[in-house]
Amino acid sequence: MSIAKVVIVDDEPNLVKFVSQNLRARGYDVADASNGLEGVELVRSYKPDLLILDIGLPGMDGFEVCSYVRSFSDTSIIMLTASGNEGDKIRALDLGADDYLTKPFAIGELMARVRAVMRRAQRSAEAQVRHEVVDTGDFRVDFQHRRVTRQGVELKLTPTEYSLLEELLTRPDVVVTHRQLLTNVWGAEYRDDTEYLRVYMGRLRHKLEPDPANPRYLRTEPGVGYRFTPSAAPVAAG
Repeated sequence: MSIAKVVIVDDEPNLVKFVSQNLRARGYDVADASNGLEGVELVRSYKPDLLILDIGLPGMDGFEVCSYVRSFSDTSIIMLTASGNEGDKIRALDLGADDYLTKPFAIGELMARVRAVMRRAQRSAEAQVRHEVVDTGDFRVDFQHRRVTRQGVELKLTPTEYSLLEELLTRPDVVVTHRQLLTNVWGAEYRDDTEYLRVYMGRLRHKLEPDPANPRYLRTEPGVGYRFTPSAAPVAAG
């Protein structure tokens, strides 16, 4: 089994040293950068499995780094923020982060988040190959090749986005509860964090729906969960 690689981008040397030591003690291969530009280049060259990214970086801040990294990589991203500002957390998720953590944090909490994010990525990579295709007329999901297209143009989905979409599409016309989705996609420890669902569903609708403000396919069941309403039943891959 290959050693998981982690990049830390933070301008606090003591924090970087502390987190790096704890990650290495748990078997991770770690590299770090102290500013956004270095961080982007390190992600590009090192190709990590996980990026731990501070928002408050000099020059190119963490939001910009996250957005730029998402343009060429689907590596998992945990954002670190020095404030509990709800807007910062939502913006981080909107830009493609998989999780966030507010400073100061206990190392045990960070390691739990790292394990959870890595488990999600591993489950996504090892998911049983499905052979059907879902084609709504507006977007098409080929499960066998993990390919999502809209009007013939391939869409780039993060592993978390793809897993959430798969949970819904493989149960058409069935209401999947918030707790079921959070547990199956993020893990049992996230089962009450409905904010993740709201943000990620918004991202999926923006990418897939003809009118994201009035979703045709990815529908909300208020207070309960979400439902995929297909315009065509799944067909065999051809």
